Amino acid sequence: MIKNLRILIIDDEQLIRWSLEKHLSAQGHKVFTAETGEEGIKIHGLHNPEVVFVDNKLPKMQGLDVISKIKTTDEDTCVIFMTAYGSIETAVKAMKLGASDYVNKPFSLKEIDILIEEISGKLQIHKELQVLRRQQKIAITFDHIIGQSPEIKQVIQLAKKIADTEATTILLLGESGTGKDLFAKAIHNSSSRKDKPFVTINCSSLPETLLESELFGHEQGAFTDAKKLKKGFFEIAEGGTVFLDEIGEINPTTQLKLLGVLENRTVRRIGGSKDIPVEIRIIAATNKDLKKTVEEKTFREDLYYRLKVFQITLPPLREHKADILAMAEYFISQFNPQFRKSIKSIAPEAQEMLKKYNWPGNTRELRNVMERAVILENSTILQTESLPGEIISLYDELLKRNKPHQIPDLTFEHESATENASLYEMERQTIIHALKKTNNNQTRASKFLGITRDTLRYKIKKYHL
Repeated sequence: MIKNLRILIIDDEQLIRWSLEKHLSAQGHKVFTAETGEEGIKIHGLHNPEVVFVDNKLPKMQGLDVISKIKTTDEDTCVIFMTAYGSIETAVKAMKLGASDYVNKPFSLKEIDILIEEISGKLQIHKELQVLRRQQKIAITFDHIIGQSPEIKQVIQLAKKIADTEATTILLLGESGTGKDLFAKAIHNSSSRKDKPFVTINCSSLPETLLESELFGHEQGAFTDAKKLKKGFFEIAEGGTVFLDEIGEINPTTQLKLLGVLENRTVRRIGGSKDIPVEIRIIAATNKDLKKTVEEKTFREDLYYRLKVFQITLPPLREHKADILAMAEYFISQFNPQFRKSIKSIAPEAQEMLKKYNWPGNTRELRNVMERAVILENSTILQTESLPGEIISLYDELLKRNKPHQIPDLTFEHESATENASLYEMERQTIIHALKKTNNNQTRASKFLGITRDTLRYKIKKYHL
């Protein structure tokens, strides 16, 4: 239930305004009052209350006109129509204009409490659905998954086939950062469920009791803080998809309840006695070896086999390195406008460094590295200096390990090394020779020359090399 609602009372009877304000304020709500329709509309525009009580008979502007004006301004406002005459016809008109409910005068404060409880629950669900819609605003599809390697193409092809089926359970396996959440969204948005909710919950980020409440919901009074009935995500996602990330972290009790959902297609709220049918697809994901957790008796064997009917294993980035540069360029294009940069390409040596690195954090790590690089790079070509030190150091170490004895011999005979040879020409020939001996590897050439890469670049430009 939403606490601290903003509530507006529009009534020309001072006693009604006073009693409602006192009662609702004592419950923690912020209450505004107005004696006329005109004043009420003005307060509504200033404070945007979530709930408005409007009397039928008001001076000048009538209650029905006030409802019409408020709903035109903000259709999400919950309006309660108050009438002392018990006119069903007038109440029906109010409902047609957008009133959420009506109450007959004289009314008890208990009636008001019940109305506020109901409205609070509806507003909570409305807010949750707004969050879901924002999450779905950018519809991730398989077109958003970057990669042309055989390994990624094979996984995408399998995921597409499963998305088109009526399969209600899918298990995504893979190391952290391999894009399991991206695949889950793509599967949902490529299925017949794409117009229904897609709900994500990280099973490792919530305490045991809160996780169960979020998934299954609870009845009023089920525990100390359960002051109102709450629908769980399995109910909220009706017809859509629930993505359970880090499924390997859930406790045995929740595992058993989840197994019941998968087998019976029903949920039972905490504190409830009724099984509620649900029609959803569950996509579970983990970076754990579930088979090993089953052997260790920390994960239910029956749940494991129920989840792995359709299993998709995402390869780590080190196993499809052919996609690294395409991914890196994609991330650069995403970060360029954000950081007001115009990086158009990646320097050849930087490309080699990215390809040689093993990426223990997978695609997520690559994305973070590219974000940092875009922030640091000041040219239109991403240079090695903008990459993290560990990537550069590893690359240098690999070069030394693979060619430990191939330090180029920079002693040579200059054709121009005569008594009259200029220092300009001597330096130019030395740089040409160093670059030739290192296959134009500027990092190695600068080390052998005993100068920095920036100095080497300056001299390359100076001598038009």
